[in-house]
Amino acid sequence: MKTLYILRHAKSSWAETDRSDLDRQLNDRGRRAAPFMGRLMAREGFHPYLILSSPAKRARETAELVKIAGALDAEIRFEHRIYEASPQALRQVAAEIDDAYPSALVVGHNPGIEGFIRFLTGQLEPMPTAALAVVDLDIDSWDLLGEGRGSLRVIFRPKEVA
Repeated sequence: MKTLYILRHAKSSWAETDRSDLDRQLNDRGRRAAPFMGRLMAREGFHPYLILSSPAKRARETAELVKIAGALDAEIRFEHRIYEASPQALRQVAAEIDDAYPSALVVGHNPGIEGFIRFLTGQLEPMPTAALAVVDLDIDSWDLLGEGRGSLRVIFRPKEVA
């Protein structure tokens, strides 16, 4: 059994229109929501052993703030394939996780995140910024990750739990 935590990056800023999409940073709301979700993870006893994040600045900041606020003892790896990823690309990234890790956190973007949850669980769930889905996977090895192999344990959306 494996657990995959799937987190959409927190709210980003559109204030600086000259920045590339990869360089957009979190806005004030995002800088509050990311640590809030980290504390929520700690409170709920969620312990990813690895954090895989998109290299986009807003996702990087989200991953780092969640890790710090949640006191997560997990390595963060920035994976370029998560940026603008399809559900199949996210599946490939997750399938390459070392089996020594019983759980991992993926920090990414929509629409890929919502599609990935649907691919794993068959459920279509809205994932606003900073939303966290917890998916239990009926697998012993990450490379067995496939369509319908997961069940959605819970989704936390910041506006609903704040």
